[in-house]
Amino acid sequence: MKGKSSPSPMSWRGLFSGEARKPTLILLLAPLLLTTFKYYGSKAFYLSELADKFVLFNDAARTAELWHFGSAFLLMGVLPALLVKLVFRESLADYGVQRGDTGFSLKALLVLLPVMVALTYPNARAPEFMAEYPFDRGAGNSSAAFISHAGTYLLYYLGWEFFFRGFMQFGLRDALGDWNAILVQTLTSCLIHIGKPAGETYGAIVAGLLWGLIVFRTRSLWAVLVMHWALGVSLDFFICFAGKGG
Repeated sequence: MKGKSSPSPMSWRGLFSGEARKPTLILLLAPLLLTTFKYYGSKAFYLSELADKFVLFNDAARTAELWHFGSAFLLMGVLPALLVKLVFRESLADYGVQRGDTGFSLKALLVLLPVMVALTYPNARAPEFMAEYPFDRGAGNSSAAFISHAGTYLLYYLGWEFFFRGFMQFGLRDALGDWNAILVQTLTSCLIHIGKPAGETYGAIVAGLLWGLIVFRTRSLWAVLVMHWALGVSLDFFICFAGKGG
């Protein structure tokens, strides 16, 4: 007597239903959003395709930076958050958008933030970093220009941290387990760094693991968001105001 046939390992049955639905959507949407960001959210795309159509503040370079930061916020922050709320029907707090363990977050900032800021100083004198940053070449023209740059830079990191440490890491936790969720977001965030200075790309592996652990320990993104933003801003500050020194 023949038994019931089991589904093929490559069957699409159940891929978008039950417990498989959420990780399937996350793992399909992640490359789609990141590829869109890489090709159409870049400064290069704005300058080549859109600069002749609109310019803000009569400054194409500043507009290119805002296009880049805004694209990160929309594609990596807003759209995944809408998926969480409207499709998964879950709270953003479950993805790290909450205060969490404030005490541990403050301790992590107190210990790690000075170290991370200090490590950006030697990079600010490296030609490969000076060629890559800051995104707005006019950021070092004045204190006001730099403050504006630093403020809008937060949009970029809000999108980045929600996407990798929130949407991907918390979203894949139940399906993959804690460590595999951390490893998947680390792998993905490292790959999108390729093309940047080698030191930054290798550093993304260490940061992905470390920040992934902190996010799970604190149940919150805010401490890691502050660290990542401060890392980027301090590097730009040293490049603009110290990196060109002797």
